[in-house]
Amino acid sequence: MPHKTIDTTHRGAGPGVRARTGPRCTAGLAAILAAGLMLTAGPAAQADTVETTIPVGASPVGVAITTDGTRAFVTSQGDGTVSVIDTATNSVTGTIDVGSVPSRIAITPDGTGAYVTNWSDGTVSVIDTATNTETTTIGVGSDPYGVAITPDGTRAFVTNFHDSTVSVIDTATNSVTDTIGFEADLRPYGVAITPDGTSAYIANQFGDSVFVIDTTTNDIAGIIDVGDGPVEVAITPDGTHAYVTNSSDNSVSVIDTATNTVTITINAGDDPEGVAPQGVAITPDGTRAYVTNYLANTVSVIDTVANTFTTFDVGIGPRAVAFTPDGTGAYVTNQNDSSVSVLEIDTEPTLTGTPPAGAVGQPYEYAFTLTGQPAPTITVIAGSLPDGLTLSADGVLSGTPTTVGPSAFLISAGNGIGGDVQLSVALDITDTPPTGSSGSLGFTGS
Repeated sequence: MPHKTIDTTHRGAGPGVRARTGPRCTAGLAAILAAGLMLTAGPAAQADTVETTIPVGASPVGVAITTDGTRAFVTSQGDGTVSVIDTATNSVTGTIDVGSVPSRIAITPDGTGAYVTNWSDGTVSVIDTATNTETTTIGVGSDPYGVAITPDGTRAFVTNFHDSTVSVIDTATNSVTDTIGFEADLRPYGVAITPDGTSAYIANQFGDSVFVIDTTTNDIAGIIDVGDGPVEVAITPDGTHAYVTNSSDNSVSVIDTATNTVTITINAGDDPEGVAPQGVAITPDGTRAYVTNYLANTVSVIDTVANTFTTFDVGIGPRAVAFTPDGTGAYVTNQNDSSVSVLEIDTEPTLTGTPPAGAVGQPYEYAFTLTGQPAPTITVIAGSLPDGLTLSADGVLSGTPTTVGPSAFLISAGNGIGGDVQLSVALDITDTPPTGSSGSLGFTGS
């Protein structure tokens, strides 16, 4: 197979790349603090909740969710299996045997296949997600760990920790078409690909750096110094920033992908013994990054605008996190208690609806469309409802109108997440029932 070695001695290969002038100091965190660039916890927000905990195979590490959100696939290093979770019932519906010490997993954009790195075998297992069977194995480098698939589904990038390489797999033929070599002491670990598919960001755990690879040529496009012991990378949905977990200094580096420079460093936790941040994932709306803290048994939730965080408890030894496509749920693997925590994700409220006209003396009911977690409540903040009607806290306008005429009022919905949302409503009450198939007895809208 083709093999190329990247020359990492030339660190000015990309725009905005900082040259390393000497050995990286293990006291990098102190320098960051002294420079005033470390952000710590911000004001507490409404905490996400652990909806349930699911037992899975021994020592679960990786997790990926299908593009339709119906299933979560979890790798278990202790027994060489992948558990398949039905996200509707949050129950394990299947177990797939793969290679030895399966680590990370990625699902193709069309949802038909999953690629699993097998650390001890030096292989990648390919799973048919329709039949939940391993269809083939692909030989890669030594100790493969991270895996990411390009948005067009044509290639998978696999980091090989022990031999400091990245294998590029053609997903049509399931063969390695290129091998990218790094310096022997860098140890590539986590990998993420930009939404436009042009770049792969690779965390080098022993190199305290992130490599940017041009996925068209598989050449280096930049080398970025980050914190101590970087392990995982996640990229925001708009592709503008990459979040890197630094396990050895309890921090998260935020990279501007336009300049490939670290713009800010965020403290991942307050435990004096250290939290060892591991996995990271960004909500589908890009507003928050979730970081698993292995030693603290917590997840830190970072506001990607303010870059402040809050934390909440999960299982023992959390390693990875993945979101459902709609952003309402997340799954966290807990390596040391062989479980998966299912999170109910807080979301900002939305409020829509256009209630139809009503008639005096006729029962009326209309439900505004209201979303958000926790469930928002609605109040009237200006104007007046038509006489005889009331508005419930969950957005149902009901009653029997008693007075003819137009009404205008302003309603607001809030749940403590983000800002309240408002909706102006105009409602006409007539003296005769409206015509049409629905009649006037009980409008229901959404």
